[in-house]
Amino acid sequence: MTERPSSCIIQPPLLVATGIVRRFGRTLALRGVSLNIMPCECVALLGPNGAGKTTLVRVLATALQPSAGALTIGGVDALRDAARARPLVGAVGHETHLYQDLTARENLRFYGRLYGVRGLEDRVSTVLKESDIAAVADRPVRTLSRGMQQRVALGRAILHEPMLLLLDEPETGLDDTAQRRLARMLEDWTDRGRAVVLTSHRLEWTRRLADRAIVLREGQIVAHIDRSDLEPDIVAAAYSGALSSAG
Repeated sequence: MTERPSSCIIQPPLLVATGIVRRFGRTLALRGVSLNIMPCECVALLGPNGAGKTTLVRVLATALQPSAGALTIGGVDALRDAARARPLVGAVGHETHLYQDLTARENLRFYGRLYGVRGLEDRVSTVLKESDIAAVADRPVRTLSRGMQQRVALGRAILHEPMLLLLDEPETGLDDTAQRRLARMLEDWTDRGRAVVLTSHRLEWTRRLADRAIVLREGQIVAHIDRSDLEPDIVAAAYSGALSSAG
């Protein structure tokens, strides 16, 4: 990851989350999570299984309403006006949520129309090439491998050129070549003044991409780790609770 331009540093945060709480019945999945995401940066959400990473990504993507807290994206109150906030975000979760009987191209067209993408056919063609799925563009999604479907989902996420990408284990199902291509795409994304938030269980992948990491455990932020300190022993200590720098 290249060093952020000074023009990015003086910009206000793209995303501000304050005191985010999410309950599922009696289970408290998120416990007062607060974070800022700045332009030009890639932030990794780390933590053991059940730490709240996926729940937090869904809340930040406005796919899940928090039980309490505040969230602004690009200056828009995302909890009061989710319809205005959603076009500012591109998201990929554990499930691709693609229409299985449509082709890859048709999926992109459909979502492009939802977001009012201008010059849609040209943009779809560009994304098909950038995502390396042009060769399978006219095949029904259900006939594609898990890795290919993941590429289509990633293409959908960038189609409308959002300011913020939220990616839950985006490398899932991708081979080494596709992972390297994705890494280059995300680096280019942040170089253009946008931001990325991703989750991953692969530390080497995270170290390559992330400017910093936020570690969650039991629904709380327990550590902030700079990229230079993303070492296995430090991350393990954060997971176990031996390291705490949440303040």
